[in-house]
Amino acid sequence: MTTQDVANRFHQLAQEFQFDQIQDELYAQDAVSIEPPYAGEQGMRNAQGLDDIKKKGDEWNQMVEDMHGGYCSVPVVGGTHFSVAMGMDVTLKGAGRSKMDEIAVYEVKDGKIIKEQFFY
Repeated sequence: MTTQDVANRFHQLAQEFQFDQIQDELYAQDAVSIEPPYAGEQGMRNAQGLDDIKKKGDEWNQMVEDMHGGYCSVPVVGGTHFSVAMGMDVTLKGAGRSKMDEIAVYEVKDGKIIKEQFFY
């Protein structure tokens, strides 16, 4: 798949909130996930490899008390990368309800996502 193909499939699945399927279908086994330097203060961390990325996702889900909604923009593709604006309206355990917005950048190689990086 081309970067555009991966981006299109990502967007299709994201509209259905099928993020587990996105990882299973579109991520390379050795993919990396990068958070901003200050993300550790918010309970987020970097991850190396698909299994660790899934574990990181599980850790996030355990912090969520209630998901009220979310969105993912149409991808913008440039070369081997694509980006989306993403956001959610969420209640975190012990922290209350908040609206979160971010830009996510994905790098594609050989038809698979090899890196995700978040900016918020």
